Amino acid sequence: MNTFAQRRFVNVTLAVLVAGLLVLFNTLYEMSLRDAAFLNGWLLFAGMVFLALFNARKKLPFLPLMAASTWLQIHVYLGLICALLFLLHSDFRLPNGLFEILLWATTVALFVTGTLGLVISRRLPLRLRSSGGERMLFERIPSFRAQLANEAEALAYNSLDETGNTAVANFYWTVLAPYLRKPRNLLAHLAGSRKHARRLENQIRELQRYENTKGRALLTKLGEITAAKDNLDHQYALQLTMKLWLFFHLPLSYSVLVLSVVHVGLAYAFGSAAP
Repeated sequence: MNTFAQRRFVNVTLAVLVAGLLVLFNTLYEMSLRDAAFLNGWLLFAGMVFLALFNARKKLPFLPLMAASTWLQIHVYLGLICALLFLLHSDFRLPNGLFEILLWATTVALFVTGTLGLVISRRLPLRLRSSGGERMLFERIPSFRAQLANEAEALAYNSLDETGNTAVANFYWTVLAPYLRKPRNLLAHLAGSRKHARRLENQIRELQRYENTKGRALLTKLGEITAAKDNLDHQYALQLTMKLWLFFHLPLSYSVLVLSVVHVGLAYAFGSAAP
């Protein structure tokens, strides 16, 4: 068993143990005729606050507050434990009041985006590393895309003189120019589909059958540019997804904290105000 597998086994074992103890303690608390909602509610709130601190830790890497990888592991498993506490606190029931529905829906959305983020952070970096080609910084992808489009346009204009016909130029303006200027097929790249790329490759090969030597050489270069653009779109789609999910997850986490504070106030104002 390698180090990563050992660490995962230990973390999962500890998480399951803590979850079991929480369920047992919650059950015993209820059997003592006390309101367990106050207990698991405060535990849930404390856990949510600690989860929110992970983003602050990432912005303060110079502080000696454990390694970011350790924080990430804690964040993942504590998030799962908080999901259990949420179910215990809601007593596995759907809410019935307007505010409770809002808090419940926001919290569920937070856990859903967190789970998606876990999948994204595990799968997409691996796909980026295995996709081949030069790895590009997300911010530089548009400039490289524009560079490829300009190179293809220059080849299209050159083809008019070198081939003596307009076939290559027409193919560029009708098919390649719209494809090269903007990100394309983002959902297909996320799904791992290459049908669009094979379709373009087939179109280029088909056109090469009717061209002279110079025309075939130009189309080969256009095919290389198209393949490079497809790789840029692949990296763009995956990196954009890794960035975008945080724009949903982080606002939801802060919204849940704010709504939870209001929920605590309402619980103590109109509840029994005692555990």
